[in-house]
Amino acid sequence: MRGKALQTSGPDTKLRAVAMAQLPASPDSYKPVPPRAARAGKARRADSPESLAADVESLIAAARQRFPDADLSIILRAYEMAAAAHDGQRRASGEAYITHPIAVSKIVADFGLDPAAIAAALLHDVVEDTELKKGDIEAACGPEVGRLVAGLTKISAIEAREMPNSEAENLRRMFLAAVDDLRVILIKLADRLHNMQTVGALSEERRLRMALETREIYAPLANRLGIWQLKSELEDLALRQLEPDVYEAIRHEIADRRHRHEDFFAEAIRQLDERLRAVGIDAEISSRAKHISSIYDKMERKGVTADKIYDVLAVRVVVNEVAECYLALGIVHSLWSPMEGQFDDYIGKRKGNLYQSLHTSVIGPGNRPVEIQIRTHEMDEVAEYGVAAHWKYKENTASAPEIEEEIAGLRRLLKSQHEDALDAEAFVEGLKTDVFRDQVYVFTPQGEVLELPAGSTPVDFAYHIHTEVGHRCRGAMINDSIAALDTPLQTGQTVRIVTSRGDAGPSRDWLNPALGFVVSNRARAKIKQWFRRQERNQAIADGREVLERQLRRLGLTRLKHEDVSRLFDYAKLDDFLAAVGRHEIPAEAIGTRVLEGEAPEHPDQAGVTLPMPPPLHDPGSISGVTMQGADNLKTRIAGCCHPLPGEAVVGYITRGQGITLHRYDCRNIARLRDSEPDRFITVRWQQTDEHAYPVELQILAYDRPGLVRDISDVIARRGANMASISAATNPAEGSAVVTAIVRISSYSHLTGLLDKIATVENVIDVRRAAG
Repeated sequence: MRGKALQTSGPDTKLRAVAMAQLPASPDSYKPVPPRAARAGKARRADSPESLAADVESLIAAARQRFPDADLSIILRAYEMAAAAHDGQRRASGEAYITHPIAVSKIVADFGLDPAAIAAALLHDVVEDTELKKGDIEAACGPEVGRLVAGLTKISAIEAREMPNSEAENLRRMFLAAVDDLRVILIKLADRLHNMQTVGALSEERRLRMALETREIYAPLANRLGIWQLKSELEDLALRQLEPDVYEAIRHEIADRRHRHEDFFAEAIRQLDERLRAVGIDAEISSRAKHISSIYDKMERKGVTADKIYDVLAVRVVVNEVAECYLALGIVHSLWSPMEGQFDDYIGKRKGNLYQSLHTSVIGPGNRPVEIQIRTHEMDEVAEYGVAAHWKYKENTASAPEIEEEIAGLRRLLKSQHEDALDAEAFVEGLKTDVFRDQVYVFTPQGEVLELPAGSTPVDFAYHIHTEVGHRCRGAMINDSIAALDTPLQTGQTVRIVTSRGDAGPSRDWLNPALGFVVSNRARAKIKQWFRRQERNQAIADGREVLERQLRRLGLTRLKHEDVSRLFDYAKLDDFLAAVGRHEIPAEAIGTRVLEGEAPEHPDQAGVTLPMPPPLHDPGSISGVTMQGADNLKTRIAGCCHPLPGEAVVGYITRGQGITLHRYDCRNIARLRDSEPDRFITVRWQQTDEHAYPVELQILAYDRPGLVRDISDVIARRGANMASISAATNPAEGSAVVTAIVRISSYSHLTGLLDKIATVENVIDVRRAAG
């Protein structure tokens, strides 16, 4: 197949002649040639020679407009090579495969990227899917195109494409290539956009997987790069696959509302245009509809249907100068009454993804509310193309400093992700938090601005400054006031870190997501690395302490440590304890894995799923129980051990009271296992309702005023109802034992509550009372 790139006869000869005719000596001599079928008035296939010739013509024309002095012949050479390499290949839709790289290159040209990027888009699949190599591309189109294609190529060494982390590894490699050249990401985004536009021919499984990846990775990436239009289109295409009914309902609502409000918007635009022209402002005014995905997001946030979202349609005003933006704003507010609290100035304080505009909502003609957006032509270009506008402005020697700054900042983020990530999955998770997430901008005491993921804390800030500052962080000052280490930072704050002396290290609590000390992947990775470097013996000792504390808290002290290690597939207990001590296995995961394990099954019993019983008025009755060897029996929870949904439980067949569920290690039934084995039945209980169940907690603490109040506050903030609380003090030792009975909905609810109570001042230990 490699030799086909050099062929000089056949259909490509005619195509080359047509395309070469569009490479005149000077830009002024260029005259677009109408496609043959269009001149003849006939329809043609997208993969016909005439269509392909017209596509190449349009690519060259688009590149010439922005890069009149560039070598445009590489676009034609790249097409010839791609057409020959993909000859005979077809997409799932049945079209010739070459239609895909041509479509991707059109999107790249729309971004305003240079001829080298357009050529790389044409060749982006040849190394992966054909016999061509990087050297062949460099020989035909130059080293720059070869380097871009290499960055886009999915590495063939990843042979097991079904492996769950294969896509993560591909993304990792793509982003590493993009550290040196962001055009790699922009071409990849164009590739994903066209694939999502033509996803209909794929199987449902592949469509849903691609849609999920698009929503979680590619759309947030487009947003981070400031390519707002692309971000919205990717989100809409993903929603169309993931929630087709919702998508269609919103689409119909938009179309219906646009039709009903057509006269209203025409009148609003007429009035506004008349007033702006009267003061000498020449503006482009248009109405536009919100993207379907943004309407869906607002529906989800507010819990309403599409017809209850009122800012579906808006008016956009595009002017020439920044001063005219504010003058136009004054005209809008003098023409119509502004709505209270509905104004945002993203020009004076631009968004982290380069977006700039004025947003205001007013009561327009006929007393109808309408949103108005005001921006300059340059802001409109940046809003559409984001960092891709860098190439457009660069060629015209007008590259905006903020775009250069954004590109440099993104490269720093990508590089730090690579250095901090332990594997491909961790890398992608880091992208979701540190790169894709909304950002906050805070100051160091020296006035340096740091960009951090939204929700970051002083601990994240400390690790961003330097790893050792993070390790030795013990306190923080925010705007000269003492602040807790789990305080979320806000844009504009000045943060000072208080460090300890000597060889201090991070706290294990910082890695517990329930406590909220760390948000950024960078900080989390540095903390994990610190624990990984600790001596193995110390790690084993720490791990044993963590394991025993978790089992003690959950009332599972009879469970052997070796049995727990086997649940995590560790043959040796010490290896498991070391992993826990180094926090490779989070403490909260231990209880989850233990309680996911089912009780041992009786060898001759077959599993039977009970049908849902009708609602019972008995408050002790429960649902969602799967049993073995029983059918249609009433179930109740035991009052002695208070099991929770998701725990390993066992059913005890009572006389006339149905089945009582006990925790598998309940001490009250231990003596009956040998004497009455036939009355026990294997049970698995999953949460299927919103009921809460009583759990007794025992809290050991140093006595102090306000102890019970602070514990009660934590319980209330974690959404647990408290049935009772009491305290017994020991004045001689200065200690207290607080007993609280709380109503818990699930095991995860319980573990989060235990972890939070443990952080209350003076609390020594907190555990669930043993059954």
